[in-house]
This record gives sequence, C-alpha cells and structure tokens, in this order.
Amino acid sequence: MEYIQNYMTGNVCFGCGTENAEGLQIKSFWEGESCICEWQSEEKYQGWKNIMNGGIIATLIDCHTMGTAMSHAYRLENRDLKSDPYYGYATGSMEIKYLKPTPNDLIRLEAQVLEVKGRKTTLACQVYSGDTLTVEAKVIAIRVLDSSQNQASNPFAEGQA
Repeated sequence: MEYIQNYMTGNVCFGCGTENAEGLQIKSFWEGESCICEWQSEEKYQGWKNIMNGGIIATLIDCHTMGTAMSHAYRLENRDLKSDPYYGYATGSMEIKYLKPTPNDLIRLEAQVLEVKGRKTTLACQVYSGDTLTVEAKVIAIRVLDSSQNQASNPFAEGQA
C-alpha cells in the first residue's frame, strides 16, 4: 500500500510524522475519490472512559487532510509522490462538528477535496466508528511550501523555523 506520509520527508509532526516515534503515526491512502485513514486508538487517547478525546480527533483530521491536499496536488499534475517539486500544506482553518461520541477504538477517516483555488484547497472529512458517522469537518489547507520556489524567508522550509 502506498501511504502518503511515507513521502513526507523530514516530517516530525505529532499526528502524521513518520519521524516522530511518540506521535500518532497516521497512514493515509487513496481509495477512489476519497483519501482514507484507518487508525487504532489507545487508552491514553481517551477524553472520557472509552470515548476518544476530541483534540486527538481534531489532530487526526488536521493531519489526514493536509496529506490529502498535498497528494491531491500531485494527482492534479499527474505526478508521483516522490517527484519534485515537493509541496507542503498547513491548516488555514478547520470547522469540526462532533455529532456523536467516538468510541476509543478503530476509526476511519474519509476526506474529499471539494475545491482548489491557487494555493488553497477546501476539503471535507468524516470520521466513522464502524458504520456510524461521529464527526464531520470542513478544512482549508494552504500550500505553504513549494520546493521549486526560493525558500530563504519561508518559516515552513526546512531549517527556517
């Protein structure tokens, strides 16, 4: 399986960073027009007994949709994820609706790209526990890194932060 996060070199993010051993280590992949992430929670991520913490859910949505936006940009250009230039995205905004408590168990995130305008990508994301929809989100991702551009003053470029 080709996971998007495997192509995000130098990624130390708590949610999606393959180089953060203490992080959530999410793995996202395309399934048709949706980008999918299946993630198994642990007891330490509870907000209430047997209920997942809302902040952890928000982090999962955030990281999953940023990977979705990045990989979608490559798809639009008919490029492989390991090709140059490298793109990186950051969250512009997130609107999250917690519809039902999310059991602290295996969940599935499904993200879809709704619109792309320049550097801005608007996405929808749903969180499921089994067949039950527990969370909906609308996320705006902003392309903040393009390796083909001069990165001297970009705080998101490696070595600039």
